[in-house]
Amino acid sequence: MDSPEIVQAVDALRRRLAPETRTILGIAGAPGSGKSTFAAWLQEQFSPGTAVVVPMDGFHLGNAIIEGTPLRERKGAIDTFDGGGYLSLLRRLARRDEAVVYAPEFRRTLDEPVAASIAVPADVPLVITEGNYLLAGQEPWKEVRAQLDEVWFLETPPALRLQRLVDRHVSFGMDRAAALAWATGPDEANARLIQADRQAADRIIPWL
Repeated sequence: MDSPEIVQAVDALRRRLAPETRTILGIAGAPGSGKSTFAAWLQEQFSPGTAVVVPMDGFHLGNAIIEGTPLRERKGAIDTFDGGGYLSLLRRLARRDEAVVYAPEFRRTLDEPVAASIAVPADVPLVITEGNYLLAGQEPWKEVRAQLDEVWFLETPPALRLQRLVDRHVSFGMDRAAALAWATGPDEANARLIQADRQAADRIIPWL
């Protein structure tokens, strides 16, 4: 948690915050890199009410949309998200002209997004949003990048990422063989796409 890169990044972020402005920070990285853990840890480095985490995963397409289509076998790929909806939310958060904006959250226990689960009051100066495709160059994702004041890319050893992914899939009901197949198949295909955009990040953060 206290690597020089992380200490420098957090210190610079503290200096950037001001009550009259809002900073939207993106945390990007491949599946299993620890984005949600890092975002939660980062939120805890600030006073209560200063930061809110808004995950991109709240914009997974619902199972009713993808069931029975080829998208079901690629859930988590870039085209299995509502990128336009995510972009609209970020624009609302950037405008900061509503008393409260409500964001969706992905519930792994349901394997579904749940609407209006995260409240972001107007006086919160830091919004941390984490997700796979924050640096992607295609539409509408390049417009997503334009809403973010900074993006940090989490760099995690591949073997550790794979272990985490397999363990996560098993914890939510897959047998280990199926979990390994998914982690080395769809998850790895997504990881390659995400890694290709890492140099577009403002900071690359080593993270275990």
